[in-house]
Amino acid sequence: MNGQIGRREALARIGLGALSAGCLGRTRNIAGRDRASQLTLRIDAAPADRDPNGIRIAKHLAENLNAVGVDARINTLRETDLWRKVLINQDFDVYVGQFLELDPLNPDAMYAFTHSRFVTESGRQNPFGFTDITGVDEQLERQRRAEGDARADAVTDLQRSLCELQPFSVVAFPDPLTAVREERFTGWTNRRPVSPVGLLGLERAGTSDVATANDSTGGNATADDVETEDGGDTLRLVTTDANITENWNPIAAEYRRGGTFTALLYDQLALVDGDEVVPWLCSGWERGDGTVTVTLRDARWHDGEPVTAEDVAFTYEFLRDTSMGRLEAAVPTPRFRGRSSVVRSARVIDDATVELAVGDVNDAVAARALQVPILPEHVWSDRTEAATIAGFEFDVETTEAVVTNNEDPVGSGPIRFVEATAEESVTFERNLDHFLVGAGAVDGDAASDPAAGIPERFRGKPAFERLEIAVMPSDIAAVQAVGDGFADATVSNLGPDAVPRIGREADARLVTGEAGGFYHVGYNTRRTPLSNPRFRAVLASLVDKDALVDDAFDGYAEPAASPLATSPEWVPTDLSWDGRETDPVSPFVGDAGSLNVEGARERFRDAGYRFDDEGRLLSRGE
Repeated sequence: MNGQIGRREALARIGLGALSAGCLGRTRNIAGRDRASQLTLRIDAAPADRDPNGIRIAKHLAENLNAVGVDARINTLRETDLWRKVLINQDFDVYVGQFLELDPLNPDAMYAFTHSRFVTESGRQNPFGFTDITGVDEQLERQRRAEGDARADAVTDLQRSLCELQPFSVVAFPDPLTAVREERFTGWTNRRPVSPVGLLGLERAGTSDVATANDSTGGNATADDVETEDGGDTLRLVTTDANITENWNPIAAEYRRGGTFTALLYDQLALVDGDEVVPWLCSGWERGDGTVTVTLRDARWHDGEPVTAEDVAFTYEFLRDTSMGRLEAAVPTPRFRGRSSVVRSARVIDDATVELAVGDVNDAVAARALQVPILPEHVWSDRTEAATIAGFEFDVETTEAVVTNNEDPVGSGPIRFVEATAEESVTFERNLDHFLVGAGAVDGDAASDPAAGIPERFRGKPAFERLEIAVMPSDIAAVQAVGDGFADATVSNLGPDAVPRIGREADARLVTGEAGGFYHVGYNTRRTPLSNPRFRAVLASLVDKDALVDDAFDGYAEPAASPLATSPEWVPTDLSWDGRETDPVSPFVGDAGSLNVEGARERFRDAGYRFDDEGRLLSRGE
């Protein structure tokens, strides 16, 4: 195959039915019995019905790898199994996934994603096993300490290093697509409509006054004809992600997509609101010499116990080691490690005050360290024992805290858990004891305001009494539920195939927002030849990002080279896609959307690899 592979020809093979096939075997980057010397790569991804964008990227890469002589095989797994495989057991060659962030990236998000200190840990921290101590590590540390222009320079150097070394290849930032209707709730933002701040910012548009699901004339009722049990307004959402009906563990690596509802169950000390970081569970914080002193609001856990400084200190110690010293090696949480790693220790001063030792980090990084879910010690301290999951074998020791579904979650957030039916629905209710509910000064005394410092639009919220989330079999079904009035909005990011359906629903509209999570191809740098940055760079050049945005994402995405592309103030001109027709870092090997097979092979040869007489890429040493 020495010719061109056309863009349409390759993408036409991305049939979603064929992409949902089962596991193709535990292939490795070693010689197989049938093809003794050909390099084999396995590409792990979620199936089409769970992540159509991811599987299209995987299929596209596999097509091009096979065209140039690599035996590339796609292995589809359920999302939970995929992330356990990649993040916990680190048993993969290449994977396709989405970096999970609700907001455009803060540069410090790359700390956990790429710092070598996390190589031996399992979780979302450095899943690639990537190490560059004198380059990336130093730049990551420098951006944590520096301020102003010095930090901007460090972030620029960091992006250039990551683009050169390619531990992962950024593909595109998809536009979050949500279908909403506004008869009962208004205020759906164009930033992140179904996010913690988005849902808390909603306002009631009115109340439903029809008593029963079936009207007195015997006609068919819509959702607006249903009165909630307690007479209050219910926000009804629909999703294709059934995990929210079974798992409410805020620190689990494999279940959370964006963590919207766990973020509403568990308060953070501080919350990101647009471009600001505002005090949340704490009424404020003060920077000292290498410390942050936090003062808590008067708050209670959902079981009635008070939230204390002991809980805050416990949380930061627990995030560093969920075994709390019980196991031979520490078992850190698979999430929030970049943020929790800022806090070296926590000292309780009194019931409402805790001092966090953060060293010489800048204010932005210190504030980001306050954005972790605060956990009740009296609940989570009983989950420190070693654990296993029936039918699933971990390659590393883990704890009950990491694998528990966290049934009957006890947080302090503005919603509390009510009930759930696995794979069908989950119901939450407004937490009437939350500090948002009683917001307001007493007799003009600002100090008496339980929600001091919190933006006005969040006071007295949430605007709903109950929150019901139903699971739908597909994006199309979810959109129809909104159009027919049985739901107020979709939760899961919709695929582009659902957009035309939204246009046909008179009472639904499409809301697009700013993307925070980018799709990427991740490489296991612990394995050869993926340990070779020159090899990874060639793989990156086989991904036609423009073609994928146009054909796989139907234009609802932005191609990118830098992981900070949606925070353009941090991206240097040489890494920006603006005004360019191709990737500024890893230009696609081809022309007009067609793969140049011989050109790609020449890049492999330049990187030190050989082909046999049949055009198969050989493993090194063959």
